[in-house]
Amino acid sequence: MSKLEEHLAEKGILLTDGATGTTLFGMGLQSGDAPELWNVDEPDKIRAMHKGFLDAGADIILTNTFGGNKHRLKLSNDAHRVRELNMAGFERAREAAAEFDRDVLIGGSVGPTGELFQPLGALTYEDAVEAFSEQMDALVEAGVDVLWVETMSAVEEMKAASEAAKDKGVPLVITASFDTAGRTMMGLPPKGLNDLRSEFSCTPVAIGSNCGV
Repeated sequence: MSKLEEHLAEKGILLTDGATGTTLFGMGLQSGDAPELWNVDEPDKIRAMHKGFLDAGADIILTNTFGGNKHRLKLSNDAHRVRELNMAGFERAREAAAEFDRDVLIGGSVGPTGELFQPLGALTYEDAVEAFSEQMDALVEAGVDVLWVETMSAVEEMKAASEAAKDKGVPLVITASFDTAGRTMMGLPPKGLNDLRSEFSCTPVAIGSNCGV
């Protein structure tokens, strides 16, 4: 049983953090900037963000690595810094958690690539798996308790993330973002996410919804 499952069995409900983007914009992050750069450039602000969530009672805090894959980081010419920025993201969360006298779980946040899959775009399934695996390797090496794949909309992307997580030795959570029509941007309804669970290469310990309208 993973640390996440042990905590859930013990407490019944676990409170996670958020909203990260909203909080960072309030701290001065500009639209279009890569939040992951703040793990290195503005460490005090990232620690303060995590501490705010912990003060509010969060049992799980997510690393500031939502866009920490090479496809998202290439927008700021930082695709070569995947390992550095993801490991720094974990360190900022760990440092904040160390100030609290309770057991805090740290989830490695993994967001979408921001690319469209073939034939709608240029991204191949194999390249998505590679990108997610590169990011997850850094997060697992750093020490995350769970891989938290979030705000997904495409079936192929969720499957690629689950395949990347398959042999990492860390539990997986997958959440999708559903809009006002009750579906993800790529047309998946909530029931469809539940049906997909058995098709994932690595069965998530939990599935759910986040960042919807």
